[in-house]
Amino acid sequence: MTITRRTLVQGAAVAGLAPLSAALLAQEGTLKISHQFPSGTIAEGDFRDRLCRRFAAEIEKRSNGALKAAVYPGSSLMKTNSQFSALRKGALDLSLVPLSYAGGEVPETNIGLMPALVPNYEVGAAWKTAEVGRLLSKVLDDKGVMIVSWIWQGGGVASKNAPLVAPADAKGMKVRGGSREMDMMLKEAGASVISLPSNEIYAAMQTGAMEAAMTSSTSFISFKLEEIAKHLTTARKWAYWFMLEPLMISKEVFARLPKAHQDIIMAVGAEQEKFAQDAARADDKLVADIYAKAGAKVYDIDAPTLAKWQAIAKATAWKDYAEKNESTKALITAAQKLL
Repeated sequence: MTITRRTLVQGAAVAGLAPLSAALLAQEGTLKISHQFPSGTIAEGDFRDRLCRRFAAEIEKRSNGALKAAVYPGSSLMKTNSQFSALRKGALDLSLVPLSYAGGEVPETNIGLMPALVPNYEVGAAWKTAEVGRLLSKVLDDKGVMIVSWIWQGGGVASKNAPLVAPADAKGMKVRGGSREMDMMLKEAGASVISLPSNEIYAAMQTGAMEAAMTSSTSFISFKLEEIAKHLTTARKWAYWFMLEPLMISKEVFARLPKAHQDIIMAVGAEQEKFAQDAARADDKLVADIYAKAGAKVYDIDAPTLAKWQAIAKATAWKDYAEKNESTKALITAAQKLL
């Protein structure tokens, strides 16, 4: 891969990178992986950070050191909301980021956090090889981005004053949904929605600007919301909050790599998917234990409650998404075939 100092500096100006250190600029030829989550090690910490580190270690091993990658956690390389655009422009190599964060730029990506469309991990895993996965991959490819690892995470709700389990519970509550479509469902249920990245949830809940937040089980753990929340709705059984948070690579960057390195990247990326699903499932259980130990009350979604949320989502978010263009209509139609 040929990356010059000039390319990096230009990329910083275009895509909102943090100031580039001399050490960073010296790492020419090293793929850079950006994400917003807390830093850990290859063995401990937020599994999304661990996955990136596992990926980096394995591609270096298989290429006999010819292909290297450095991980930049906690939005230390680039602002969270700049990552997808930077991938498209070739200003960032790889990113593990919620796909729906690109919804303002590419409307089709909002399907990555469509309320109640993915109720469990089995349905999410089926997307990759199903019609909906092929259609979504084509959309992203046309925009200059490729999925390396398909990662689905279940999530729930952490709240301060009252539980949020069924739609009736949302009335009058200030809630962070995490996507435009999730917010539409919440508004229909009577909530007042708050929009902000997951790494800003703690401060907003602490100050009272927000009463409840929806995010992944892993983020509930990493961002230590058990210090504030008194109620937790989990994804241990069913969930109306499932997020596609893939590891993605810039198509422009990928195209510049030798074919052997391209093959290594895609093979290693696919192999990380089992690790991701196992880790996400484990976090669904772990988060319940952590919050219960901290004194919070823990709740699970049952099938009848999920059906109530799906009915609201279908009449609001699903309908709105389908009406955007022919591409979104095809995607939502294909996704529903897996339910």
